[in-house]
Amino acid sequence: MSPTLLALVLAGLGLIAGSFIGLVSLRLPQERDVIFGRSRCGGCDRPLPPQRMIPVASYVLARGRCSDCGSVIPLRYPLFELGCAAAGAWAGLSQPDILAAGLTALLGWQLILIAVVDAEHFWLPDVLTLPLLAIGLTAAAVLPSGNLVHSALGAFVGFAGLWLLAITYRQLRRREGLGGGDPILLAAGGAWVAWIGLPSVLLWASISALSLVAARWVTGRPVSGRDRLPFGPFLAVGIWLTWLLGPLGL
Repeated sequence: MSPTLLALVLAGLGLIAGSFIGLVSLRLPQERDVIFGRSRCGGCDRPLPPQRMIPVASYVLARGRCSDCGSVIPLRYPLFELGCAAAGAWAGLSQPDILAAGLTALLGWQLILIAVVDAEHFWLPDVLTLPLLAIGLTAAAVLPSGNLVHSALGAFVGFAGLWLLAITYRQLRRREGLGGGDPILLAAGGAWVAWIGLPSVLLWASISALSLVAARWVTGRPVSGRDRLPFGPFLAVGIWLTWLLGPLGL
């Protein structure tokens, strides 16, 4: 399969994955059923028929409003779908074969969900981060470029490094500096990029975090050292870029 065709296939699958992920991002924090719960309009609570759940197209044809009650359909749904489609296309164009591209697309879709949940709720649940770790170790075992020992070491070092940093910060500042899910997410990242990629993950994460702080400062929004800032989205950026581009300097 050509890279272009593979990218198109994974982009299409990404639209479907994004539709599901958008629901999970809402239902999981609310402890609602994410598998069997029927999709409903947020305004009138009527069940949505299949023709109104076509990724992106349904939103465009309905002009962003429910055809029953006229309530606005949140823009997050098509954005999830388009974001996952973009991740799938990027995976198809950047990887040498179908297996690597499929695993890369799965990584991207998981990272999008994790980043949004943490950004909105300051929460990195184990039900999202542990599967990411497990699939990373699996990828290291099945891909020709992988090394399971290096990936397992990356998972251990990633977890231990942030866990020790969190404890040290707590002792010095007498308050929490990192959430309990951040070390597990970096462990998952280490499983994907191996121990040698961890510095690049943290560097990309720091650059993206500082970019956000700089943007807030430029736009006149107040910036304080006591502001809460979820680290998960920035770690997700670091993991994704390191997996695709490789460790910086190598």
